[in-house]
Amino acid sequence: MLCARSPAHTPAHHDAAADGHTCACCAERHEGPPLSYGSPAPTGWKPRYARRRDSELTPDQCVIKGREFYVHGLIEIPVRDTGETFSWGVWVSLSEPNFARAHDLWEDPAREQEPPYFGWLVTELPVYPQSTLLLKTHVLTRAVGLRPLIELEPTDHPLAVEQREGITAERVRALADQLLGG
Repeated sequence: MLCARSPAHTPAHHDAAADGHTCACCAERHEGPPLSYGSPAPTGWKPRYARRRDSELTPDQCVIKGREFYVHGLIEIPVRDTGETFSWGVWVSLSEPNFARAHDLWEDPAREQEPPYFGWLVTELPVYPQSTLLLKTHVLTRAVGLRPLIELEPTDHPLAVEQREGITAERVRALADQLLGG
């Protein structure tokens, strides 16, 4: 499941004809389509895991059965003709040592100095003709309070191409229509 968000809010309604949306967080109308969509959990998360002692889902991190480790980050894509940034809120699996390191430094300003962590994308983005699951990524930590930046390995996958080359405002509108039924 993908949820739409304004840069800092979640829209409840998208009106393609008026090219705007009403935000579910602040109930205000925002011009244009949402510039961010995200998944609330990694693909492998099941609600029953919340009852397990060895599993936890927070807005930023997830552990499943004490064996699978995930962080929530952003794939940022430049919108070439507006100068804005479109983002996908996605989950990436990390090795246990990398997850432990990221977790230990989560509130530490020094985390910005960390080298990138290798990970696998574990969010399916249904707008692409090829699956986005298990694309190779690098997780770059940023300032405390900001989600990590997720960089895809440079392949010919359409998502990787969009991250490298950017998209147009028309593509942003088409994504809103496709994802929100506008």
